Amino acid sequence: MRKRQAGARGSRLGTCGTVAAVAVLGGALGMSSAAAAEVSPLPVGAHQTFVGQVNGVTINAVIKVGCFGPVSWDSTGHPLAGQTVSVQLVQGNTPAQARVGYTGESADRVLVAFGNATSVSAQTVIKAYGLAVPIPADLNLPCSGTGTVGFVPAPTSATAQPATVDVTFVSVGVTPAG
Repeated sequence: MRKRQAGARGSRLGTCGTVAAVAVLGGALGMSSAAAAEVSPLPVGAHQTFVGQVNGVTINAVIKVGCFGPVSWDSTGHPLAGQTVSVQLVQGNTPAQARVGYTGESADRVLVAFGNATSVSAQTVIKAYGLAVPIPADLNLPCSGTGTVGFVPAPTSATAQPATVDVTFVSVGVTPAG
């Protein structure tokens, strides 16, 4: 009987030790103990409704573009660093203006298409919800005006539906040519 109690106490200490180790590791990495125990972001999968985000917003998004020299209506530049795209799983109501997508029968990722880009860049791929992916710095985007960023489920199926986000391109630090 005494051996059994020691075993129970030993297993309890083992569990507490494991939790403490996770908390210490999380603290060493700059996370709270609760964050250290969190599961990875939810992977994109089939039969899911989602919205796209540009710089954390679904509507009225802005992409800042670095444009140099005189800027005219057809000038292009590169997006400034630190800007992102992401997808969020819809779990309730969305703003009325948000255009939701559906992953369909077989999607396991979302491809991001920058509608006004004039360059060919490596494809931007998002594999999990809530994961911010940098906007490629080598894109050539308009210095001003509006456009659309598409979030396309892949692989596609007959039931898949892309989400879109309207964006305004803003030239940073340069005034338009007159």
